[in-house]
Amino acid sequence: MSGSMMGTPVPNEHETVGAYALGILDDAEATAFEAHLATCEWCAQQLDELAGMEPMLAALADLPGSGTPAIGESLSAKPSPRIVNKLVDEVAERRAQKRRRSFYMVAAAAALIIGGPVVAIAANGGDSGGGAKQGQVLAATPKELFESMSDKVSATDSSTGVSATVAMQDKNWGTSLGLELKGVKGPLKCSLIAVGTNGERWTASTWSVGKWGYGIPNGKTPESKQPLYIGGAVAPAQNDIDHFEVVDSDGNKLVQVDA
Repeated sequence: MSGSMMGTPVPNEHETVGAYALGILDDAEATAFEAHLATCEWCAQQLDELAGMEPMLAALADLPGSGTPAIGESLSAKPSPRIVNKLVDEVAERRAQKRRRSFYMVAAAAALIIGGPVVAIAANGGDSGGGAKQGQVLAATPKELFESMSDKVSATDSSTGVSATVAMQDKNWGTSLGLELKGVKGPLKCSLIAVGTNGERWTASTWSVGKWGYGIPNGKTPESKQPLYIGGAVAPAQNDIDHFEVVDSDGNKLVQVDA
């Protein structure tokens, strides 16, 4: 770190330059600092001098015993051990978070490639729907998820002939949904819409219906005789949902199911 930074008190509005160089600001903070940077020659100079700091600290964070005073003493500017510990630990934590996120994404992708089911990963055990342990991968088909939910509502539209049963389950993050659809012919692109008691609309899921359709008793293919099962989710709690609509891509309502 330059003598200019070590010997002169840094005004408060310039203190963000170090965090920006380390890449530890969130998007809003980074945007605000960049607006300041455009008109501040002092910060531009310090940013040039701090370039490369984050990779260096990341390398230190991966070493055994990182963040010790001995590492701080090996740096040319020799900042205090407390500062080195803080910066190295901060970078190490960010890299650990990235590794955890990558693990969960890879696990989900692998499960989809191998079996093709709907996959849920219990990352923190905070779901009210069960006692899964952290990192446990749970898998089920849309039909199995639908059948596992006890709260179901059904309706049939007399004009379209489409029947729908919507299964619901409250979660900490909103409402998990399952849909059983019968009597629908294609080709169509459809969506399951949840309409709130306040009139807001949320799209829970979208899918395509082939030429022969689903849930057709006299269907021309084995698949067309079977109902279609779709999983979905919306943000509002179950009590805040008034009804559900299955609509096509042109906005035509195929069936409405009261919640």
